[in-house]
Amino acid sequence: MVIKVLLTVIFLAVMIGVGVYTRKQASSVDGFVLGGRAVGPWLTAFAFGTSYFSAVVFVGYAGQFGWKYGLSSTWIGIGNAVIGSLLAWLLLGRRTKLMTQHIESRTMPDFFGTRYSDQGLRVAASIIAFVFLIPYTAGVYKGISTLFEMGFGIPYEYCVVIMAILTAVYVILGGYKATAMNDFIQGIIMLFGIVAVIVAVIAAQGGLSEAVSKLSELPADGSTVPGSGGFTWLFGPDPWGLLGVVVLTSLGTMGLPQMVGKFYSITDESAIRRGTIISTIFAFVVAGGCYFLGGFGRLYDPVVANGKIAFDSIVPAMLVTLPDVLIALVVLLVLSASMSTLASLVLTSSSTMTLDLIYRDKKSLPGEVEEGAIDDIVSEKIERRKVVVMRVLIMFFIAISLLIALNPPTFIAQLMGISWGALAGAFLAPFMLGLYSRNITRASVWACFIWGVGLTVVNMLLGNPINPINCGAIAMVGGFPVVWIVSLFTKKLPKNLVDVIFECYK
Repeated sequence: MVIKVLLTVIFLAVMIGVGVYTRKQASSVDGFVLGGRAVGPWLTAFAFGTSYFSAVVFVGYAGQFGWKYGLSSTWIGIGNAVIGSLLAWLLLGRRTKLMTQHIESRTMPDFFGTRYSDQGLRVAASIIAFVFLIPYTAGVYKGISTLFEMGFGIPYEYCVVIMAILTAVYVILGGYKATAMNDFIQGIIMLFGIVAVIVAVIAAQGGLSEAVSKLSELPADGSTVPGSGGFTWLFGPDPWGLLGVVVLTSLGTMGLPQMVGKFYSITDESAIRRGTIISTIFAFVVAGGCYFLGGFGRLYDPVVANGKIAFDSIVPAMLVTLPDVLIALVVLLVLSASMSTLASLVLTSSSTMTLDLIYRDKKSLPGEVEEGAIDDIVSEKIERRKVVVMRVLIMFFIAISLLIALNPPTFIAQLMGISWGALAGAFLAPFMLGLYSRNITRASVWACFIWGVGLTVVNMLLGNPINPINCGAIAMVGGFPVVWIVSLFTKKLPKNLVDVIFECYK
């Protein structure tokens, strides 16, 4: 226990120290939200990866899908690396950086408002982002607290509150730069931690071949026939269900505000090329490792409550028998992953509410003259006021998500399905197509917002007749035909407006 407590205290002290160190760079809106748009490739790549993979993946997804699909769940990690990281950087990195800088966009809702010249879209997008990032945050809290309860014996409620306070402190102090620097430190811990844990868990089962042999002999649920489970098959016992999870967890990153925002802040195009390689390697190790580890979950005994398996207890059950030093490393691994994701989520939510709802400035496109320009002194005061409001909203957002985390309505994976389905279902298609096509219309963006949020909410209100995971995947993929078809039959944006916006690619 002394080792676990000591390592955790040192880790948390470093996180707070980084917040104090970077506080001077967080005095302006650009500094607080985007790190001054001058964050290098290593920090950006690690920020992208650590925001992507949190306790939600390590505890919730790896446990539930490892139990369901066996070793084939490793495909989810591979999909995350190839689609969610490599493809996301290739398709969005350069174009997002250039266009958002050109139109002076600081948030994803701001992008929709300026790119499609409709401030109503900006308001709607900010509300969608704020509301549906809350269940995501609650899922992260639940994941880390489950591990803390296992490693330290601290009640779940105390873990959640401590996590919230510590994350709030360093984000409020240092903004995005503090988050990015801490993400780099946390990412290194995650890389070493996941490798060490996999080696230890497999060794405890008698080695890789022995563990795979045990898994191959397990029967399917409800059967007594040895080997009928298919938990070592190439695509597992349910290939289509597996595909739905791959789509949700991989494609979704391209439509999430806290993920896309990383491309706003990177320094230049050469940094994007290097960041692409770094981020993809990171995803292969961390995501691939998490799901590979989860694939052996059936070799352990999870908690069963009311006749149902508590999926969020599967990974803790695998780890509880490890030596104390490794448990301490696991706690740091999940703490690192979770705090980085939480920081990204609360920063995204507070900046969106502040810049896109409370202080919704009238935007001018490059080359246009701003009306009623204000002097530098007044402008500086307004900038400082915005940063103060963002800091207050960080506390407000954390408080709301805490209430949900203390009374979680479902398993982590289902919380994530709801959050990612609504957000990426609404934002992915109009954002990506808006970077490439001049023909996307305002009406098509509104249609996609209604499609993504509507499908997710209606499914939830009907008691989830479609599994939230599959529903989220349908919402994301379906957004593309919705935007394309509606754009064919609705009024196009003025050509001169679109020409000005697309000048950035010349």
